[in-house]
Amino acid sequence: MGMTLAEKILANGAGLTEVKPNQLIKVKTDVVLGNDITAPVAINEFNKLGVKDVFDKEKIMLVPDHFVPAKDIQSAQLSKQMRDFAREKEIKHYFEVGDMGIEHVLLPEKGLVLPGDIVIGADSHTCTYGALGAFATGVGSTDMAAAMATGETWFKVPESIKLHYHGKLNPYVGGKDLILHTIGQLGVDGARYMAMEFVGDTIRQLSMDNRFTMSNMAIEAGAKVGLIEPDEITLHYVRERAKRPYQLFLSDYDAKYAMEYEFDVTKIEPTVAFPHSPENTRPISEVGNVWIDQAVIGSCTNGRIEDLRAAAKVLSEGKVNSNVRLIIFPGTQSIYLQAMKEGLIEVFINAGAVVSTPTCGPCLGGHMGILAKGERAISTTNRNFVGRMGHPESEVYLSSPYVAAASAVLGRIASPEEVLGVIKKGEVA
Repeated sequence: MGMTLAEKILANGAGLTEVKPNQLIKVKTDVVLGNDITAPVAINEFNKLGVKDVFDKEKIMLVPDHFVPAKDIQSAQLSKQMRDFAREKEIKHYFEVGDMGIEHVLLPEKGLVLPGDIVIGADSHTCTYGALGAFATGVGSTDMAAAMATGETWFKVPESIKLHYHGKLNPYVGGKDLILHTIGQLGVDGARYMAMEFVGDTIRQLSMDNRFTMSNMAIEAGAKVGLIEPDEITLHYVRERAKRPYQLFLSDYDAKYAMEYEFDVTKIEPTVAFPHSPENTRPISEVGNVWIDQAVIGSCTNGRIEDLRAAAKVLSEGKVNSNVRLIIFPGTQSIYLQAMKEGLIEVFINAGAVVSTPTCGPCLGGHMGILAKGERAISTTNRNFVGRMGHPESEVYLSSPYVAAASAVLGRIASPEEVLGVIKKGEVA
């Protein structure tokens, strides 16, 4: 019996010829990641171990991105602890304000995560890197501490679930809509501790930006990792960034999957997740009149250049509604600069939006966009749990940048067709 993509990567990392679901294995890590919430805890635990040095100064990534620029004394202390540790241990990849970005956008951009890697991050959305064909998953801060010391971690090999996507996407539909639709079908625990493997002709046509979005939200279905086999699109992205060797793994034709699903994407509309769960999804045609107070475009889910281009396309046709605050967060400094060169920032500001330095900001209720009691936001982020973006009696709706921007213009959750018009067959969205 052959192996799935997840099994092949884990077998390689464990130095084994094969692994099977539910097998406990120890693997070598290629990347160990922490941010300004989780890394300080890991640093404290690392110091308790009595180990003098980290296992590899180039394989540890420290990215303050949740509360930066520091919003208060406590957040400033967290970043300082990371900064001091990075200097003391001579960690190469510490990213300070001005060079940093949202961690799961920044690391692929800089070529620090590559196909075939085993990546652990003390952040649940580390699964984003599965879009590159890397086994990447979130762990606790104590596991991060142990990995910083040893360069190893352990896993129970997950079962794999294969998700087939076929057909041509409808106008204004992208990776965010596909993954929201999928979570709506599977539920938030439908892939619990499984490796989701996204396949099919639709996936092969998706850009890297859209692939990152899909893998990013695998955790919202309970998955351990969200994988896409590397192909020419992957290699085109990686070749100009990689500074070290990497390996390409593909699933065997006779690999065994716990479950398989088929999706005809021609039936998928722009999709919105209602409060208070990513599984509570509705197609845009069934949303009704939901008035909003705030729109957020950005995050590790949708803060990439294609996301900003989609938002700018809508906002070039209409200004932000006077009852709405629109906040836009480019994922990295490089993306911010590219958006400036393309004139997107000018479009945003002229439309009445505010553009922030790269930060997670309001996604986790951190800062720069916290909701008051009774307020509603539509957001391109990945979670909409109770109190996620502020007051426990506020509401968060999840969508693509197209829908979020159109909603900001019209003051209610809206289809981009209401601003940009209906795309006829044969036209390009």
